[in-house]
Amino acid sequence: MPSTFFGLTIGTSGLYAYQAALNTTGHNMTNAETIGYSRQEVVRKASQAISAGGSYGMMGTGVDAKNTIQYRNEYYDVKYRSNNCLYGEYSTKEFYMLSVENYFSEVNSDGTTAAFNDLFNAMKGLSTDVGDATKRTEVAQYAQNFTEYVQYLAKSMKSLQEDCNFEIKATTDQINSLAQSIASVTKQINTIENNGGRANDLRDARNLMIDELSELANITVDERVLGASEVGTTQFLVRLDGKILVDTYEYNTIECVPKESGVSQNDADGLYDLRWSNGQSFSTRSTTLGGKLQALLEVRDGNNQENLSGNAAGSRGDTEVVLTGTNCNDINRLNIPASDGIIMVGSNRYEYSSFKVDIDADGNYTYTFQLKEPLKKDADGLNGHVGESIDYKGIPYYMAKLNEFVRTFASSFNELHKQGRDLHGDEGLDFFNGKQATTGLNYSFSENPTSFNSLPVDEHGNIIMDGELVAGNYYYMTAANFCVSDTIMDDPDTIAAAKMPADASVSTGIENSDILDQLVALKSDKGMFKQGTPSAFLRTLTAEIGVNGHKATTFAKSQSNILKAIDIQRMSVSGVDKDEEGVDLVRFKQAYDLSAKFIQTMNEIYDKLINYMGV
Repeated sequence: MPSTFFGLTIGTSGLYAYQAALNTTGHNMTNAETIGYSRQEVVRKASQAISAGGSYGMMGTGVDAKNTIQYRNEYYDVKYRSNNCLYGEYSTKEFYMLSVENYFSEVNSDGTTAAFNDLFNAMKGLSTDVGDATKRTEVAQYAQNFTEYVQYLAKSMKSLQEDCNFEIKATTDQINSLAQSIASVTKQINTIENNGGRANDLRDARNLMIDELSELANITVDERVLGASEVGTTQFLVRLDGKILVDTYEYNTIECVPKESGVSQNDADGLYDLRWSNGQSFSTRSTTLGGKLQALLEVRDGNNQENLSGNAAGSRGDTEVVLTGTNCNDINRLNIPASDGIIMVGSNRYEYSSFKVDIDADGNYTYTFQLKEPLKKDADGLNGHVGESIDYKGIPYYMAKLNEFVRTFASSFNELHKQGRDLHGDEGLDFFNGKQATTGLNYSFSENPTSFNSLPVDEHGNIIMDGELVAGNYYYMTAANFCVSDTIMDDPDTIAAAKMPADASVSTGIENSDILDQLVALKSDKGMFKQGTPSAFLRTLTAEIGVNGHKATTFAKSQSNILKAIDIQRMSVSGVDKDEEGVDLVRFKQAYDLSAKFIQTMNEIYDKLINYMGV
């Protein structure tokens, strides 16, 4: 039978239980606006009854506060993180595509297109008086203005690529920092819960870090309790694209290392490659990598699957490998590195020091790469490719388009210009040119592809190979080094406007503007590009960028709305309702007051029992 004073024990249990409930309610209310906080509640349960030893059987013993739980739905967590990963990818692509669009927006306004039109208007003016020195100077200056706008676009794209590369490093550092923090918090959680407690606030902090991590890459979470108890030591696994990032107290990190070899002649220096610190390879081209990191890699490296590829040929031990049946039979569209590049033959990776191109009667290209080490096995029947096939129109794609524009336009313009004669009676030279990076000299272009490398040039800008001079090719001209020939800028009289035989005198042909008229007509040449005229090529490129930018914006906005809707669903479970907490505050206060009233009542009973009934 219970003690005579057993009522005090029952009342005290109520005080303790509802004091804990009141404290937890206050904790909820003060964290109503705390990001990542999950609503908590004290679980109350009737204490174990005891036998009264009388006819009325078992007797209640009060209430116990068993534990403090938090309200959180794992399904909504998984759904939120999955969509947050998509949002991280689309929002990042939106930012960079809008940046590309902003740079190219001047093409159709006061920039490149306006400078292009000014050049041809100046050429029309010169055709009325080909001997006018002022008009010749205007043509040279407007031409230089046009090339500088093109250079600006190319340099802007390279600068944007460098920004993207820097952000890849910052993103991996953020992932590493979060992985370290998650492992540290997991250790604190296990220390507390191993002793029977419940580390709800630490779990909220860990979940908030996982939410942040999910925007950066595709992650999955798996928590397993070690042992039969529902509370205790747990194994906590976080995987990034299927690879272990956090294993309870241990964590892996991602390292950024500069690429050893180039992928494209347009790439900025010092681009990072990624690898796991534990030695595992990091798949930067994984389609499931997701998040901000995948977006940055695709924007930085995306080439719309237009990397050079073909059928390889070569025997084991050879230091050359040949590619035939390639997807690039146009030197104006070739953007592989001239040297120190990487060619993949099957699954093997080789560095090459140079390459050469031969063209057959049908216009098919054959590429021969000089390798820095012999082939490890026969290459016949294997696929060979330079660079990676990335199904996204990133910065390299738009840089390649700019290169295609300047090479195609310059080669057509120069071919006509070299058929004419200048005011000195000399044959026309290359009007548009490129500056060799190490010397600043102009190239001397040839019509057909030859050998390609990064060896020095002579004083005329010709490539020196095996002790011989080889004329440069339009492959060496890029949007970044596009310029007017130094000779024409120094002496505008070298602009070739007249078409006349080599033995004709300057005086008889000075008013002849046949070549200049043909050059002016190039502006309307619909056969120069598959898009039509040069202006049409630029407009089409700008429109393509606009469409891709709009698509990225649409996806980002749509994913943002979806993410907000999922977060509302998640908060309906784990969020703090201020009105509900206010009601609970009143309820638990009343329950506490009732327990106190019960103790007061029992005190009066014991007073009667002890003080008034004693002998």
